[in-house]
Amino acid sequence: MEKALLGGGCFWCIEAIYCRVIGVESVISGYAGGARKNPSYEQVCSGATGHAEVVEITYDPAIISYEEILQIFWEIHNPTTLNAQGADRGTQYRSVIYYRDEVQKEKAQHSIAEAQKQWNDPIVTELSPAPEFFPAEAYHQNYYSEHPTQGYCYAVIAPKIEKFMKKFGDKVKRG
Repeated sequence: MEKALLGGGCFWCIEAIYCRVIGVESVISGYAGGARKNPSYEQVCSGATGHAEVVEITYDPAIISYEEILQIFWEIHNPTTLNAQGADRGTQYRSVIYYRDEVQKEKAQHSIAEAQKQWNDPIVTELSPAPEFFPAEAYHQNYYSEHPTQGYCYAVIAPKIEKFMKKFGDKVKRG
């Protein structure tokens, strides 16, 4: 198994997509990239800690590659908006790829260059070495699956899942 650490706005959105991907074993919502150990959601939301909302994706590279993980990443958020995704604003919602080694770094750099061809505006996704990852509170895990009719889930996450399923139907877990 390998791991990817990505942020692209609200972690509920990113988690809801990647938990549906064939070859992904687990997705944990959490925080990374800030100055405080074990931050709380309230601390991260204040913007004062410097953390981003991220997901730690554990996947089987024999089934899905890191490049494919990144290809999905570019489709499920807007990497051209600095510190914002839709109505979610602040550094905690930044687009970020945290790489674990030089191989991931090189693949991410190549992926950014390829993704830029699809966007008119410059990609502002941060690319940095993986910092310590702090899992979010239990109530944030599997949020969409637990609350699909909640307003944010219905209005924001569900359309992202629908778009993902149309574009990447061959990568979607069934059943």
